[in-house]
Amino acid sequence: MSDSVLAYSESWYKLDQLYRKFICHARRSAQVSLLQNLVEMVENLYSNTFLIKVNENWQSLVNHCQKWDVPGIALQRHFFQTAVRPFLEKNNKVFVIISDALRYEAGEELVTLIRQEDRFDATIEPMLSMLPSYTQLGMAALLPNRNLKIAEDDTGTAIVDGQNSQGTDNRTTILAAATAQRAKAIRVEDLMNLNRDDCRALIKEHDVVYVYHNRIDSTGHKLPSEDRAFEAVEDTFDDLIKAIKKLTNANANNIIVTSDHGFIYQHRALDESDFSAAEAGGDKILYRDRRFLLGLGLQENTSLNKFTATALGLEGQIEALIPKSINRLRLRGACSRFVHGGATLQEVVIPVIQINKKRQSDITSVEVEILKSSSSIITSSQLSVAFYQTEPVSEKVQPRKLRAGIYTDTNELISDRHELTFDLTSENPRERELQIRFVLTKQADEANGKEVSLRLEELLTDTSHYREYKSVKYVVRRSFTSDFDF
Repeated sequence: MSDSVLAYSESWYKLDQLYRKFICHARRSAQVSLLQNLVEMVENLYSNTFLIKVNENWQSLVNHCQKWDVPGIALQRHFFQTAVRPFLEKNNKVFVIISDALRYEAGEELVTLIRQEDRFDATIEPMLSMLPSYTQLGMAALLPNRNLKIAEDDTGTAIVDGQNSQGTDNRTTILAAATAQRAKAIRVEDLMNLNRDDCRALIKEHDVVYVYHNRIDSTGHKLPSEDRAFEAVEDTFDDLIKAIKKLTNANANNIIVTSDHGFIYQHRALDESDFSAAEAGGDKILYRDRRFLLGLGLQENTSLNKFTATALGLEGQIEALIPKSINRLRLRGACSRFVHGGATLQEVVIPVIQINKKRQSDITSVEVEILKSSSSIITSSQLSVAFYQTEPVSEKVQPRKLRAGIYTDTNELISDRHELTFDLTSENPRERELQIRFVLTKQADEANGKEVSLRLEELLTDTSHYREYKSVKYVVRRSFTSDFDF
């Protein structure tokens, strides 16, 4: 199981990410009829070639799982002890942002976006969510805990050390008990409404702050907005970066972003085969959802995995039935395309993102060199020049936009002018060369026998003025002028 989780967190997640980006952009294009065939092809490839296949193989491992745990992968219920406690032991403050349903692939994109911000750095590690992978249990597991239990009633409430874990007040109580009363839980909306002084006071007066964000789950779980789940992921990136900056601007240094669970989303309407054919049964069914069922004396069958509380790492007698692979349980009136609670990789592999802010700027623009030929003489009406981007563009090395032209010593442009963007990402140096042909104008006649400059210029920030970036000298030495193009 470890190999599968690591493979997902290292590469397989990219297919979920690409599918999300494709669906999101296809919807924004508003070209439904034009893209219909392409969308259908992508849907089939994603669902049948990847989503179902990878989770059926993963399911074969889950079927033999006696205890919900993957060696070598952090388990969600240990999050406070392994990710938060080490900061406190060094007398450092730590701030945790929990974004409901931020699955691993979205966390990986968030890391890229954070690293593009000046002075910010971020790393990501996979964590295994609790099972069933639903909000109440996932949120409870992220709190400090000795004992976790699901209430044996129809609420699905998770109990932490005998304390109800729902709501920020209850979560503050649980956090405070583990941190000498120097902890607080707060909604992201309330954080963003704080003025600068109040935000600094929040950070000064607490050693641990849990910030709760809920856009993806809230959007995906409502029938009118279910189809906007992927757009909600994009909006979440903006929300989280703003929250991170709000904290760092108030002197927060150590920030962790994580999630309670992931999700499955298939944009097209589901087929009958996507629903479990078996009826769930047992002595007492307490709580139903699309991807899990809680109760007592539950009956396992070929379509449903049964887990005892002990197997799930929980106290009490509650049991869970989980549909195998990506199948859903039938539930009247509930969303069926956006779901979670089950054991698929998309639901249970969640991100733990460590963020810190540096004291000095670490963003640079890529450097560009002019590869001058052995001859410095222009003998015709055209000049071909190679430009070399010295390194690949990355999160910390940004693209550079330049304009290029040939000028006289009196600053007269005597060629066509090119707008160039150096944003190449290849590691191969040969693939970072750009060949440009300059065509001299009739004004070059007057420069014959004189020195001219091939000049790269860069627009000054927030102005309409350019500065010289780099230049090389040539001498125009043409024997005739009849070959000008214009």
